[in-house]
Amino acid sequence: LKAVILIGGPQKGTRFRPLSFEVPKPLFPVAGVPMVQHHIEACAKVPGMKEILLMGFYQPHEALSRFLVSAQQEFRIPIRYLQEYAALGTGGGIYHFRDQILSGGPEAFFVLNADVCSEFPLREMLEFQRRRGDAHSALMLGTTANRTQALNYGCIVANADTHEVLHYVEKPSTFVSEIINCGIYLFTPSIFQHIGDVFQRNQQELVLEENSNGWQRAEVIRLEQDVFTALAGSGKLYVYKTDGFWSQIKSAGSAIYASRLYLNQYSQCHPERLAQNKPGGPVIRGNVYIHPTASIDSTAVLGPNVSIGKGVTVGAGVRVRESIVLHGATLHDHTCVLNTIVGWDSTIGRWARVEGTPSDPNPNDPYAKIDSETLFRDGRLTPSITILGCSVTIPAEVVILNSIVLPHKELSRSYKNQIIL
Repeated sequence: LKAVILIGGPQKGTRFRPLSFEVPKPLFPVAGVPMVQHHIEACAKVPGMKEILLMGFYQPHEALSRFLVSAQQEFRIPIRYLQEYAALGTGGGIYHFRDQILSGGPEAFFVLNADVCSEFPLREMLEFQRRRGDAHSALMLGTTANRTQALNYGCIVANADTHEVLHYVEKPSTFVSEIINCGIYLFTPSIFQHIGDVFQRNQQELVLEENSNGWQRAEVIRLEQDVFTALAGSGKLYVYKTDGFWSQIKSAGSAIYASRLYLNQYSQCHPERLAQNKPGGPVIRGNVYIHPTASIDSTAVLGPNVSIGKGVTVGAGVRVRESIVLHGATLHDHTCVLNTIVGWDSTIGRWARVEGTPSDPNPNDPYAKIDSETLFRDGRLTPSITILGCSVTIPAEVVILNSIVLPHKELSRSYKNQIIL
């Protein structure tokens, strides 16, 4: 078995700014570890996994290389990065590197999008595929969304008994199905036949449109719109439905929600990553991750859903809730940080309050997903979580509410509902 993790590239992640200025989005820490490490960990647990390939069009990047080296040592599995020469779409990259994926003759391979957080039921998908005994079908992971939000995703209509996908539509304009595509797939080598058909078709269409930049565009293939829509109803595509947690990580607000889902999961699979209440230590409420190098005053109160990065300093009487504090940040005495991402090496002065508005899904609807809100509505900034870029300095005794502060800013006063450039 192999796994391919699609990490995209720098032109995407615009909704993730200003955090994506500092590190490639897949390396952004969610629940204390880089976002893509959760994927690698899930893949490494699958018996028979021989290699994990990361695929995207980030330039070779020091942080990425360092991460790959440490992940290989930790999970004892070969991990390589394959760089596309341009954005080739979710199917184009896989087709472009098909020789690398097929080398060693894997019987099947997983494909995972890096910007989702999930329980990753990869073993269950594998067992489901093997039970069905069809060596040439593709399998996608699906989950249930509510009727209105389903329109924002790929919608799957499946046979209730056989789980065969009968119809697939990417972001339909009217209601099609409550089962949505999770962006996690299990393919056999025969998928390349179907992607190849799309490639041939693209090339033929380009021959007809003469003066286009031919080669470039024939290579761009989208699994969802180009491959799955064609495979649906042909007996070659199935869906495995999961009831486990799943969410997209498109915006910084969704990173805090994803952090909560992973921290909840740690109580089963990584209890050692969760901070405990100890005599002389800070007060921990709910699930909190604290990096061992962080220095936290014993009078601070942290949690629920807080992740504290490397080398962070938290002063006396500080209150942090539903937030991610990235490495090197300093929270001076009696600051209050709620629904916020505090950037690398940022400083928050004494008695300051930094607060955002949570963008969580509706807690009363078990199938609600996080809304990928636009930044502005009717020309005004939509209230959402507060984001401080790296090396931002907030003075003492000010209030920063629902604002986004770009890196390397020294603020001198309070702000509300603003993007501070």
